[in-house]
Amino acid sequence: MLSIVVIGSLNMDMVVRTKRAPEAGETLFGQEFALSPGGKGANQAVAAARLGAEVTMIGRVGRDSFGSGLLEVMSQEQVHTGYITQSESQATGVASIVVDGEGENRIIVVPGANVEMKPADIEALEPVIRQAGIVVMQLETDLTMVEAAAAVASRHGIPVILNPAPAQPLGDELLHHVTYLTPNETEAGILAGISVESVDDAERAARILLQKGVQHIIVTLGSKGALIVNAAGSLHVPGFPVQAVDTVAAGDSFNGALAWQLTRGKTLDEAVRFANAVGALAVGKAGAIPSLPRLQEVKQFLQEAADAEPGAQ
Repeated sequence: MLSIVVIGSLNMDMVVRTKRAPEAGETLFGQEFALSPGGKGANQAVAAARLGAEVTMIGRVGRDSFGSGLLEVMSQEQVHTGYITQSESQATGVASIVVDGEGENRIIVVPGANVEMKPADIEALEPVIRQAGIVVMQLETDLTMVEAAAAVASRHGIPVILNPAPAQPLGDELLHHVTYLTPNETEAGILAGISVESVDDAERAARILLQKGVQHIIVTLGSKGALIVNAAGSLHVPGFPVQAVDTVAAGDSFNGALAWQLTRGKTLDEAVRFANAVGALAVGKAGAIPSLPRLQEVKQFLQEAADAEPGAQ
């Protein structure tokens, strides 16, 4: 099994649960508050590690209690932390997350030390990247660093998964280095410059992105599953209906699981179906890293889903 290198963000999440999000100028009472380790990069790294992957994390935290806590959590989760550095000037990134009664979330990220990493840092880490089985990245870090890392991976023939969140315009040169692009519907629409309101819209957006050089686009569709679009055609991989507690880290769990499956030699449709199951389990629990399932949970979930299918014995 090949190793996974995750390059990305580490944040401390400050999560407030409330029946509904406040309107502008309105104050509401919440039901619950929690500090939870997170950040899209950290979430994806732990998601893969809990499934059994060998994972190395590249990122930066502050020299503060949040940073120390994140390093401790990553080590406990068996993620290699030797390339997570500590900033001398920036605080650890934080995310303010409001989760409403329907499980939907609204997030504000203050990236802090996450954006300190630059292309020069990636050049120094080229030996680590070129030994990876796959590289996973997101957009909570400096974009020029992401571009540099994608170029290094591409130069060495290493597949790149880019989760384009938070959504922002991306240059064709970066997209040309991306093997697997994993936007949700909103992100796909922003990247393609069209409105995405349906599965058909998602396919149209994906085909626009294919023309920009991406090899495979996997549009995540929430409870509807995911849509794979590449030169061979398109395939809708259905999701698994579950009762959502909150959707924090749902996409991150999907990306970590996708990376793990691909490094194990699974076909893309097999990998996406498995990742859909991991995402479904993640939305059934509160928090980011605390919600990420372990392999035995996923196996049991998939077996129960198979037993429930029409015609199953």
